[in-house]
Amino acid sequence: MRVLLVEDEPKTSRFLCRGLTESGFVVDAALDGVDGRHCIEQEHYDLIILDVMLPGMDGWQLLKLIRQRGDTPVLFLTARDSVEDRVRGLEQGADDYLVKPFAFIELLARVRTLLRRGPPRELDHYQVADLELDVMRRRVSRAGQRVLLTNKEFALLHLLVSRRGEVLSRTLIASHVWNFNFDSDTNMVDVAVRRLRAKLDDPYSPKLIHTVRGVGYQLEAGDE
Repeated sequence: MRVLLVEDEPKTSRFLCRGLTESGFVVDAALDGVDGRHCIEQEHYDLIILDVMLPGMDGWQLLKLIRQRGDTPVLFLTARDSVEDRVRGLEQGADDYLVKPFAFIELLARVRTLLRRGPPRELDHYQVADLELDVMRRRVSRAGQRVLLTNKEFALLHLLVSRRGEVLSRTLIASHVWNFNFDSDTNMVDVAVRRLRAKLDDPYSPKLIHTVRGVGYQLEAGDE
C-alpha cells in the first residue's frame, strides 16, 4: 500500500514515515502543500494523510483537488480541534479526522480501517460519448464500429478512460502501462498515444484524447 504524508513539521514527518514504513507501507512525504499537490498529480496513492495548516497550499485546497480526482481515502491530521473544523473536514470529503497530539497506534489503526473499506470496484464497462470499452470482453467500439487494439493500446485506453478527465503525466502512463520508470529521452508514450488516436479519434468526432502541453494526456468528450 502506498501512502502520501503531507506534514510540514519535519520531526513529526520523520516519525510518521518511520512508523508507517516499519508497519509495511510505502510512504512518500511532502513538507508543504505545493509538493503535496505535485505528488497527488504524479502518483496514485491508496491513502493520503493530510495536515490542514500547510505553507504554499493548505489542506482544504489539497482535499478539494483530491476529491476532484477520485475517491482516495483522506485522513486529516491536525492541531485544529474545534467542532467546526472537524465538521468542515468531513463535509468537504475527508474520511477521518485525528487531532494532534496523537498516539501512533491510534493513527495506524485508523489508517488500516480506512484501507479495509477498499476502493470502489472497478467498472467492467465504460462509455464516453460514442466510445464504449468492455473490460471483461476486451472489446472497444466507436459509433458502433469495433476497433481492434493491441494489448498495450488497450491498457493505455483503459487507463485513460478509467481516469476520465484527469491529466495523466507521461511518467504515470509509462509506469502503469509498461511497468517501468519513464525515460524522458524516449517518446514511447507519445508514439503509443499517436497510434491510439489514429484508430480511435482520427476517423471520428468528437475528439476524445487531448494533449495538455508540457504535462501529458487527458481523455474527455469535447472538441479540441
